[in-house]
Amino acid sequence: MVLIRKGTCHLLYAYDIGIAINLAMCPERLASLGRTTVSGRNRRAPKCFDYDPPPLTIIQETALPGVGRYEVSPRVSLTFYDFGAVSISYEIAFAGTLEDLRMLSVDTAQNDILLHDSRLRVQDILHALGDAVELPCVGVPVEDYAIFEVRDFELPCPADALPQVAGAVLAQVLRAEQHDLSEQETNDALACRITYGRDDITLIDWNAAMIFDREAEDIRSVLEFANIELLELRFLDHQLDASLDRSYELTSRSPGISRWVPGWAARTMRQISRMQLEGAILFERVSNAPKLLGDQFLARVYRLAAQRFHVSEWNASILRKLDTIEDFYQQLHTSAAGRRMEVLEWIIIILIALEIIIPFISSILPGRH
Repeated sequence: MVLIRKGTCHLLYAYDIGIAINLAMCPERLASLGRTTVSGRNRRAPKCFDYDPPPLTIIQETALPGVGRYEVSPRVSLTFYDFGAVSISYEIAFAGTLEDLRMLSVDTAQNDILLHDSRLRVQDILHALGDAVELPCVGVPVEDYAIFEVRDFELPCPADALPQVAGAVLAQVLRAEQHDLSEQETNDALACRITYGRDDITLIDWNAAMIFDREAEDIRSVLEFANIELLELRFLDHQLDASLDRSYELTSRSPGISRWVPGWAARTMRQISRMQLEGAILFERVSNAPKLLGDQFLARVYRLAAQRFHVSEWNASILRKLDTIEDFYQQLHTSAAGRRMEVLEWIIIILIALEIIIPFISSILPGRH
C-alpha cells in the first residue's frame, strides 16, 4: 500500500508566441490583465541552470473549473522564455492511494477544459504584451505534460524498489490508462527513472512524470524546460517543412523572361537565406538555453527527459532540413552563376560580331570615303 498524504498534479501547456520576448517588459504589460504578480520562484531560481537571460514566472489568480472530482488551484503559473515560448501551469492537489492517482491521471487526460483555457489565456497574454514580443503569433502546436509531484508519502519499501512493488499501477498513471497494461508496455513506461537517495524516485515518461520527493522544485523546472524544448523543436520542424516547400517552389519554377532581369536570383537567394538563418538562430537559442552547471543529478534528469522525448532524433531531423535548405541555396547560386556566364558569353559574341560587321557596313554606305 502506497499512501499519499500530500501531492500536486502540475498540468503544463507550452506555446510558442513569437520569435523573441523582451522579459523586462512583461510584468508591467501583464499587470493590465489584473490579479497578476511576479512569482518568488524567480528569486529562487537555482544557479545550476545558468539561464541567460533567466525565464520569468508570473502568477495569475482566477477562478477555474474543476477536473472530475478534483478542484483546480486558482493560481496559474506562467513562465516566459526569451526565445518566444511560454509555459502555463495549472495545479491540482491530491491525496490517497495510487489507484486514486490513476483516476486523476485518466480524468486530466480526457478533459480539455484546461487546454481550452490555456489557449484563451495565451491569446490574452499576447495581446497584452504588444511589441514586447517580436513577430507575435500563437503557434499551432501545443505541448502538454503532466507532472505528479508527491511530497508527503508512506511507502512499503525503499523508493528505488517502488517500480518492482507497484510497477503496474505506476505505468497506468504515467500512461493515463484505465486498463491493465502488458508487461512490455509497463517496462517501457518505467524505463526512464532516477533516484538520488533511498527515499526519492523520479519516473519520466513521454506524456507524464511522477516525482516522489519532498523537495522537487528543481526537478520540475528541468522537466518543464524539456517540455518547452520539445515544443520549440516541433514548431521549428513545422517551420522548416514550410521553408522546404517554399525553397522547392522558388528553385523549381520556370522563371521565364524574369530570369534575365537583374537581381532576380539575388532576391530569391535572399529569401531562402533568410529562412535558413531564422531556423538556425532559433535552433541554437533553444539548444543552448540550459547549462545545468555544477549539478550532475539534474543534468542526468535532463538527459533522461531528452531521451524519452527523442530530442536527439528531433535535432537530427532539423539539422537535415537545414542542410537541405542550404542545398537549395547552393543550387540556386550555381544556377544564377551559370546564367551570368551565359549572358557574358552572348555579350562577347555580340561585341565580336559587331566589330566584324561595322567596317563592312561603313564601307558600303553612300557618301562615305
